[in-house]
Amino acid sequence: MTTTEALIAAADAHSAHNYHPLPVVIATADGAWMTDVEGRRYLDFLAGYSALNFGHGHPRLVAAAKAQLERVTLTSRAFHHDRFAAFCTELAELCGMEMVLPMNTGVEAVETAVKTARKWGYRVKGVLAEMAKVVVASGNFHGRTTTVISFSTDPEARADFGPYTPGFEIVPYGDLTAMRAALTDNTVAVLLEPIQGESGVIVPPAGYLRAVRELTRERDVLFIADEIQSGLGRTGRTFACEHEGVVPDMYVLGKALGGGVLPVSAVVSSAEVLGVFRPGEHGSTFGGNPLACAVGLEVIAMLRTGEFQERATELGDLLHRRLTEIAGSGRVTAVRGRGLWAGVDVDPGVGSGRVVSERLLERGVLVKDTHGATVRVAPPLVVEEEDLEWGIEQLWGVLSA
Repeated sequence: MTTTEALIAAADAHSAHNYHPLPVVIATADGAWMTDVEGRRYLDFLAGYSALNFGHGHPRLVAAAKAQLERVTLTSRAFHHDRFAAFCTELAELCGMEMVLPMNTGVEAVETAVKTARKWGYRVKGVLAEMAKVVVASGNFHGRTTTVISFSTDPEARADFGPYTPGFEIVPYGDLTAMRAALTDNTVAVLLEPIQGESGVIVPPAGYLRAVRELTRERDVLFIADEIQSGLGRTGRTFACEHEGVVPDMYVLGKALGGGVLPVSAVVSSAEVLGVFRPGEHGSTFGGNPLACAVGLEVIAMLRTGEFQERATELGDLLHRRLTEIAGSGRVTAVRGRGLWAGVDVDPGVGSGRVVSERLLERGVLVKDTHGATVRVAPPLVVEEEDLEWGIEQLWGVLSA
């Protein structure tokens, strides 16, 4: 038995089987490359579902984490610490907002956004108690807590986990007519991914986000943009909403906000919206901890330069040009995405997304499938052009074999 086989067998024996990883065991990583326990290198074409936008072990982020580790890592929110104010101030400025509520994981931030919208609906909009509604889109992926799966349309996420939390209405993604019909006096928010990641990197019709923004403003409804995967440089802009000139009422952020170093998430909004909270109504022991704030501050500083957004644009153009060429072969039925992010639908005659992912693993490229036929491509924004080209060549090699 190899070291890889032994470690996978031990994991299978002693961990819950809530994931189906590819059969590789990573030991070290740097930039866009990872090395397994056998010493074989792989090009990372997933980037931790966009948590690793800045690559593995980025020197600036590692330095920020190390420096903070030697000072203080946790105070809880029972006390102030000297990195908190700067983190909240600078993240609010990056978003063009006023206030920040920091959490840890992305789904915690989504839960926080839902709670915020409901409290705003009762305190500010005047919705009657227990009547608040949030409109969401089919095909969404906002996490896997009990409340969040209550408005999922993915059977794998929902089955056997009921009873489900009420208060949500699901409409087709990209359907403005259905969205308009769903909004009532009790609607407090519309929660959307500007690009649906888990569904296969689904980009909405041109003008859809702008129309939703106008509609929510007309109906006194909060527009919440879940930019956990799409935000912080991935699509070539700081936020995917910017491609349509849209500024939501609330950003939900995570993944890349922690630089791939630790979980950091946040809800960012106006003082009117986040100002509804009072002490004791919501919180997190680790949310906004000193280590998280130190790393988050460095992420914000890196994004301010525009360097990573520019790389995502330029390399994204290359990625989509090459993928479009591959699609012309007939072995790919569709290519979608924006920036350095793509969903590639594989022709069933070639194999499933899982089969393609396993064959790419053999060629030294790591991707992950979703929804059967789709392979997601999302390398770190620091990937070198020649490495990106090589990875795409490996994909073509698998598809044409």
